[in-house]
Amino acid sequence: MSATKTETITPTDLINDIEDINFGEISLIISGIWLLIFVVRKVLPFLAERSPSQLRLYLLGAVPIIRLTLIMLAITWVVSLVFNITVQNFFVIAGAASVAVGFAFKDFASSLLAGVVAIIERPYRPGDWVKIDGDYGEVKSVGLRTIDIVTPNDDTIIIPHDKIWTKNISNANDGAQTLMCVVRFYLEPNHDAKVVKLTLLDVAITSAYLSYSKRVKIMIDQTKYGTRYKIKAYPFDSRDQFELVTDITVRAKEALRELGIQEVTAMPPPNNTHSH
Repeated sequence: MSATKTETITPTDLINDIEDINFGEISLIISGIWLLIFVVRKVLPFLAERSPSQLRLYLLGAVPIIRLTLIMLAITWVVSLVFNITVQNFFVIAGAASVAVGFAFKDFASSLLAGVVAIIERPYRPGDWVKIDGDYGEVKSVGLRTIDIVTPNDDTIIIPHDKIWTKNISNANDGAQTLMCVVRFYLEPNHDAKVVKLTLLDVAITSAYLSYSKRVKIMIDQTKYGTRYKIKAYPFDSRDQFELVTDITVRAKEALRELGIQEVTAMPPPNNTHSH
């Protein structure tokens, strides 16, 4: 019985001959893709800031998708020039690369994979207001490994994408133009609730920052701090959320003072403006 010959794959079978590799073309591909990504990252946000609110969100959301597509195109193009791509070679290269990346860059690879998932599933996108691991702010950019958010205090926080594996992500507007703001008042129980409710409703619907596309709601309940009123309203644009809350708060306090209604002195911890 004759022995069966085992076929092995050598490095020369995987990589094209050095004289067949066009390094000039590879340099042009990398330079061209980098230039396109640079233009996309500059031009689309520039146009977004000068566009209507809804269009602004679409333009900002397109940036990470276009960037990922261009990077994948460049990788595929360069690999086809350097390696001798066959079905068998593809599995050898992919297996070796996955093992190397898995051991050497476990956390980095996890963030990259999470970044691809985030770009496809879109739990957040530029222009969204999110809360991740206690940090709340507007998403400014979505990279392959991290996202950048800017807080109301104008701090930029860089968050790895792998948070989506272990942390809850609160998205206040989820791609919409506006989001819910909640303004709370804690009043002494001895008052006419109907009068206060109508007064707060009038204050909210006359705000210059209010969006009339969604109804203003006044919620009332009794707590150990006093009678709690929650005004739920939507600003015209998500960036106006703090102006809306401030405007309603200032004018509502004045209206309550004119009614002779006292706020309680013991107050609970503050909540985010978008929370329920």
